[in-house]
Amino acid sequence: MKIVPTLAICALALSTLFTATASAQSHSLNPVADAKKTLSPGTEAKDFQLRAIAGELSGDVQLSQVNAEGPVVVVVLRGFPGRQCPACSAQVGDIVKNADKFAAKNARVLLIYPGAKLQLGQHANDFLQGTKLPKPLTFMLDHDFQFTNAYGLRWNATNETAYPTTLVVDKSGKITYVKISETHGGRAMSNEILAAL
Repeated sequence: MKIVPTLAICALALSTLFTATASAQSHSLNPVADAKKTLSPGTEAKDFQLRAIAGELSGDVQLSQVNAEGPVVVVVLRGFPGRQCPACSAQVGDIVKNADKFAAKNARVLLIYPGAKLQLGQHANDFLQGTKLPKPLTFMLDHDFQFTNAYGLRWNATNETAYPTTLVVDKSGKITYVKISETHGGRAMSNEILAAL
């Protein structure tokens, strides 16, 4: 009977399969590491176009057109993962308070609010609570995570939407600064962003 060698071969095959699967999963389960590689300083920012609903710009806003006039700060918020995010509110509040400093550096700030298309506009309006965003800030909707997925920033877990992220894109279209948070906190605040401009 050859049961023992057969069992040993099966065990070895399963072990090899498990190791290969675990290795593939560890790579695919670390989207932040992947995003940091594709969004690293010196790389060209992918062009995108999103609908602006508040702030300086209106209608469909394209990164390359805004970027032609000067540096752009892209701030990716969490949207509405079941409730409004207090860390997002604090970050946006800090940027609003420092709007004149961004304007002095000729930088536009694009605030991106991602989520499923259904009710995204209503949730965004609730987030803004009637706040008039000063120049040079613009608030944009990322319907069905089109931007978030394209940039590799989709936080695909229960009650999550996108990894909070801040990018600075210089006039040539190159990323010069990136901060991606793997938690709800750890956001880039105005002093850090302004220093990067």
